[in-house]
Amino acid sequence: MTPQVDPAEVEFSAIRAQGAGGQNVNKVSSAIHLRFDIRASSLPEPLKERLLALSDQRITGEGVVVIKAQTSRSQDMNRQDALQRLQQLVDSVAVVAPPRRATKPTRGSQKRRLEGKSQRGDLKSSRGKVRDG
Repeated sequence: MTPQVDPAEVEFSAIRAQGAGGQNVNKVSSAIHLRFDIRASSLPEPLKERLLALSDQRITGEGVVVIKAQTSRSQDMNRQDALQRLQQLVDSVAVVAPPRRATKPTRGSQKRRLEGKSQRGDLKSSRGKVRDG
């Protein structure tokens, strides 16, 4: 179970959306800027470290996640979209992949590989010029 982001720790600010949209874009501040300070949050420490280690352009050098949501005309929908995207970012680092153990190829696979290489080499060497002998 991944920890949920507390909406009280998230700072929202409404801004005007970019792009086409007619008068609505020029008059209404429907886009949302979400700011989430990773270090000041109540997330578990290992999760914070993995979030800060991510090379994601949405995370600033100070450890603040900045997400801009402007897909909807509704400010409320954009707010929900931004929160969902933040939660997806947190969920992506919540699951730790087990460390990979290095293994050696089996003797049979090595033998098959070398046989295939020698067969290919024989085929290529038979393509040479025909010599009278």
